[in-house]
Amino acid sequence: MTATTAYQSGFGNEFATEALPGALPQHRNSPQRVAHGLYAEQVSGTAFTAPRSHNRRSWLYRIRPAAMHGAFERIDNGRLVGRFDHPAPPPNQLRWDPLPMPAAPTDFIDGWTTMAGNGAPEAQAGCAIHLYAANADMRGRYFYSADGELLIVPQRGRLRIATELGLVEIEPQEIAVIPRGIRFQVALPDGEARGYICENHGALLQLPDMGPIGSNGLANPRDFLTPTAAYEDLEGDFELVAKFCGNLWRARIGHSPLDVVAWHGNYAPYKYDLRHFNTIGSISYDHPDPSIFLVLHAPSDTPGVSTLDFVIFPPRWLAAENTFRPPWFHRNVASEFMGLIHGEYDAKAGGFVPGGASLHNCMSGHGPDAGTFDKASAADTSTPHKVDATMAFMFETRHVIRPTEQALRSPQLQGDYQACWAGIRKNFKAPA
Repeated sequence: MTATTAYQSGFGNEFATEALPGALPQHRNSPQRVAHGLYAEQVSGTAFTAPRSHNRRSWLYRIRPAAMHGAFERIDNGRLVGRFDHPAPPPNQLRWDPLPMPAAPTDFIDGWTTMAGNGAPEAQAGCAIHLYAANADMRGRYFYSADGELLIVPQRGRLRIATELGLVEIEPQEIAVIPRGIRFQVALPDGEARGYICENHGALLQLPDMGPIGSNGLANPRDFLTPTAAYEDLEGDFELVAKFCGNLWRARIGHSPLDVVAWHGNYAPYKYDLRHFNTIGSISYDHPDPSIFLVLHAPSDTPGVSTLDFVIFPPRWLAAENTFRPPWFHRNVASEFMGLIHGEYDAKAGGFVPGGASLHNCMSGHGPDAGTFDKASAADTSTPHKVDATMAFMFETRHVIRPTEQALRSPQLQGDYQACWAGIRKNFKAPA
């Protein structure tokens, strides 16, 4: 795909774009004959009868229908795991060092390592959490996940994601969301890349309601960018890889599937720069709940409860007086998988590094380490303090996040993570 990147602004908007003039039909979706000899095809990300405010679908006008490819056959899953019913998850706090970069040529898909997850893709419930480490472009190879939308969080190296609906380029501190079923190919402009992926099996990610915050703040809808139409007209001996019911399948395909010349709708890839997030915080006392850092979430059938939250901890001012300013010690009914993109996390003095990850499951106690607690307890809170040069994030779910066996046996698993709290002193003194 040789097109330059160009974007349309807005979250979940009704977009219309064409790479060739006149390719997009006017006032109808499926004319008897589409211009330029194209085929009309609809891709639906929600049920046809979903309420208009939640309905997601797009009409594509392409060189060949998506049905044109060979029969799929199973291939080896590598380090990708699709089921989370084994082993029994421990209640321990867990933390991992970053994945090493591969020694052999490894593309974006072969570079996935599944760390944890819950639910089941065939039930369209839950999520899978993967890390990726890659050092090769996806040449002659295309991919889609039928199991869920992909929230991609780079930590090292840029990604050039050519999709059916256009080109998305992201760098660390940006994210991209590729909808369920949308085909794409990834190139690595910097030669290697590493990061995180949350595969959301359930309801589509959306912007959160803000309640008392009001109409402005957090992630602004106009900062979300969706690509304009761009297409490939290539023929050759290519491979289409599908992730379906947790497993990988491949089919031969004689042309590039990225051949959509025009499209309109609201089911499309998008990107967002986390540095544009408008952080909300306390200007009096106490540390607010982390829900004020919510970028995107997938709602559940329980009002006010998400099946998946994507939360970030960006640079921000701390101004609360007579207050312990870092995140407090807590146990949570939800489960938290954290990653660090850049800098240091303000609740840990060491051991949690960019590219690493941690998992604190339901009701597992966690919070600042001993050094951070001592420093924050003695800090002068009469003046504001800026947490700067950092970007951490969290995938949070209402269900237990079950680590995979390979994650629990990984050489990157830190066996001494609990020691970060061992130095916390007993300060209690009962009155005489």
